[in-house]
Amino acid sequence: MPRTLAAVLILSAALVTILPAQEVLRGQVWVELEPMPGQFIDNPDPPDMQTLRRRALEEASLFFSDMIYGWSFHYDIGERVRDINEELELEPLGTIPWGDPGLFATDAELRDNRFYVWADFRPNDTQRRRLSTWKTGTTRSAQAIGHGPLGGPVELSDWVTIKQAALEDAARAAIRTMLRGSERNRPKAAKGFISLADFPTFWMDSGQWAASGRFRVNITEVVPFAAY
Repeated sequence: MPRTLAAVLILSAALVTILPAQEVLRGQVWVELEPMPGQFIDNPDPPDMQTLRRRALEEASLFFSDMIYGWSFHYDIGERVRDINEELELEPLGTIPWGDPGLFATDAELRDNRFYVWADFRPNDTQRRRLSTWKTGTTRSAQAIGHGPLGGPVELSDWVTIKQAALEDAARAAIRTMLRGSERNRPKAAKGFISLADFPTFWMDSGQWAASGRFRVNITEVVPFAAY
């Protein structure tokens, strides 16, 4: 091998070692261009491009937050015989604001009366370490579908809130499914942590939002009925 070519290959290998590629999270979101049935708005005109972009990035920042930080949860499974209601409490462990410098809109297109945006997020060292904790220990994967109301005003934050309700219901279904597979007897409650594995999918189903999500779940405590 010529010395010049050998030197180039050695230098290239050194650069790959010294300058590893930064991890980038990526996902696609979409925003309706026209109001949907059940939504109450003061201005019937379609939102401008700046509003559409911000709405899309707000939603993307929510999903990136749910992937990196996730939630702690307390889940009361509920049982009609004992008159115990089913209830899930989710506490976000961190947030990424839509204007975060690591958040970028990379590609966008108008299609089928929707504004589609591909968003990238470049996590910092602390956030990368948090991501790695969701892939270790007793964390397991679960896929589930949830539902949420379609109606309501469509301000910037309200758009996210409406879709968040369907996503949180999917998280509830994921935890419930996991408990059914791991517990012989029906428990009263469970505690732990849950995060999104990737961006969820949304659609309209019988006048409601439906959300399908893949989650990472770490159940740290199961409370049996015998404890009460």
